[in-house]
Amino acid sequence: MDEPRPQPVCAEEALDLLNCVTQSPFDQDKCHRLLLTLRQCVLNKKVKKFSLVDQEQKETKPSSKQG
Repeated sequence: MDEPRPQPVCAEEALDLLNCVTQSPFDQDKCHRLLLTLRQCVLNKKVKKFSLVDQEQKETKPSSKQG
């Protein structure tokens, strides 16, 4: 059985902001509040960099090019 993955730091805040900017009509005030919430989370958790799962897999796998 697969173990549940831990949720990445500030993932909920980042996802909320991304979803906000896709909404129509665009609510700039709401998105700004969500940006500030994400910024506070990043500062509190001392996040240095975000990455997506696909990016992490590409970075950890060695290049398969032969030459």
